[in-house]
Amino acid sequence: IISSEDEIMTVTQVEITTDSGSKKLGKPKGRYITIESEEMRYNNIDCQKKLTLALSDKVNELININKQNKILVVGLGNRNVTPDSLGPKVADRILVTRHILDTLPKEIKNSVGNVCAISPGVLGITGIETFDIIKGISDKTKPDIVIAIDALAARSINRINSTIQLSDTGICPGAGIGNARKALNKENLGIDVISIGVPTVVDAATMINDTFDGILS
Repeated sequence: IISSEDEIMTVTQVEITTDSGSKKLGKPKGRYITIESEEMRYNNIDCQKKLTLALSDKVNELININKQNKILVVGLGNRNVTPDSLGPKVADRILVTRHILDTLPKEIKNSVGNVCAISPGVLGITGIETFDIIKGISDKTKPDIVIAIDALAARSINRINSTIQLSDTGICPGAGIGNARKALNKENLGIDVISIGVPTVVDAATMINDTFDGILS
């Protein structure tokens, strides 16, 4: 475990390298990074810039992305449900370039990557498993890297909208609400998968527990 802290954020990095460690923590072997900052909740442009740079650096620590990589950004979740709409909203704001690379001016062509994005929706709306949609798209577009973005369920109220979690082990849609679907990971997709998640909800039991802890402390 490696942890660093400054006036804005705390960054914690954990790497699971053994089967026993994986079993104890209940997570696949791989690297996990957590960025925590109360400033995420406020519209402070300077802090946002620093957090953005930190997130970019940590993504590149998990996997070294270069301009030659073909990247598929997947915005997981249901855009019709506010706490679950993070993924689709991020996908809407991605600069997609895959369809225009051949027409870009030479002055900027070398500074733009090959990026496409998709918001596959949820099974209850599409009737199609999220994994099947992503697998079909990745087989056709053949990206080098999938970056999956999703809202997460938190184990503490304090983590709501103040934490970013990254991992190179992929992500299992629906796991946070006990409805786990087939995992989006390298084993299943055959390509590297980076997951980025932000806790946006907690269950009622967590809220009650945190409230009593606050009263008794």
